[in-house]
Amino acid sequence: MISKSSVPFWRNERVLQVLGQVIFFLLVFLSGYYIYSNMLVGLQKQGTTLGFSFITGLAGFDIGESLMEYTRESSYLQAFQVGLLNTLFVSGVGILFSTILGIILGVARLSANFLVNRLAAFYLELMRNLSLLVFLIFWYLAVFLKLPKVKEAIIWPGQIFWTNRGIGIPWGIPTDSFPAYCWILFFSLLLAIGVGYGLYERGRRTGRPPLTLLWMALTFLAAAAIGWFALPRPPFEWNFPYVKGLNLSGGKIISPEFMALTSGLVLYTAAFVGEVVRAGIQSVSKGQVEAARALGLNGFQTLHLVIFPQAMRVIVPPLTSQYLNLAKNSSLAVAIGYPDLFYVSSTIINQSGRAVEMIALVMLTYLAMSLLTSAFMNWYNQKIRLVER
Repeated sequence: MISKSSVPFWRNERVLQVLGQVIFFLLVFLSGYYIYSNMLVGLQKQGTTLGFSFITGLAGFDIGESLMEYTRESSYLQAFQVGLLNTLFVSGVGILFSTILGIILGVARLSANFLVNRLAAFYLELMRNLSLLVFLIFWYLAVFLKLPKVKEAIIWPGQIFWTNRGIGIPWGIPTDSFPAYCWILFFSLLLAIGVGYGLYERGRRTGRPPLTLLWMALTFLAAAAIGWFALPRPPFEWNFPYVKGLNLSGGKIISPEFMALTSGLVLYTAAFVGEVVRAGIQSVSKGQVEAARALGLNGFQTLHLVIFPQAMRVIVPPLTSQYLNLAKNSSLAVAIGYPDLFYVSSTIINQSGRAVEMIALVMLTYLAMSLLTSAFMNWYNQKIRLVER
């Protein structure tokens, strides 16, 4: 009988597995080193070297929309931060509204009403088979740029102006009581969290979970409203938009680029979210629905208490992919001129000539955004998973 120790190493499976992994790692390392060395040689021929010292240099260009203070005298780093904040804002708003619209579409797709069902199916099939880039350009050129001129603006109740130069909405200007109101909002949030935790514990004990999120929202809004009227002076003074020459002034002017990008991403991503929601709902057995109806639950209660808690384990993993896609698809803003992360970085490249550094920084930023989103959704998925006994 031949012992294992007498088996030649070239026939030993464990040795071959380790050897294969080492060879694969060396091939990847050597390929990466070759690409990196080739890049350094190319940069040396151009008289430049890798480095990020340029990031503190003078930007020298304007940015149309900014969520932070920025001027032409700001640095490249500040310009990059403006693009990052714009991307995060578009992604956050897009994720929120695409989720809401997607849930509505997913439920409507399964509606017993023939008209609602067919309309939802038509919308889902249409949006899912369109090119997002083409849709965004069409949405921007054919909808928002075709709105009336400023002099012929459509005025909605509440002094809301719809023009091809932007959408003007009333906006609050902080007063001297605004810092105190921020503390009120903070304590309102703590109170809402406390109410939510209490309701969660009560639902776990009784087996009848209440509408926790709804009561948390109502608690927060009620506390915030009481704080608003309790202050000696309102924390905001309303500033309304108005026509000034050929432009809008006052209030908050939302650019057509932002509206086209955000609404386009919402309409497009909501179709995929709707299909995810539909699949999750259909994964719940019909017996669960019939049992809920036998207990006297109405349609909304059945969805909230029976179907969605079980469907979420199917919905969350593919929903995470849709959130990541939306965040990365926001880079298509360059096609319609919205100053997002990629758009601003492209301008920095044209100004500084530092293409390698900026593209690497952009890739790392998108990677960090995706990893953080995935980590949060994976944590949430662990919280809602079904625990078998």
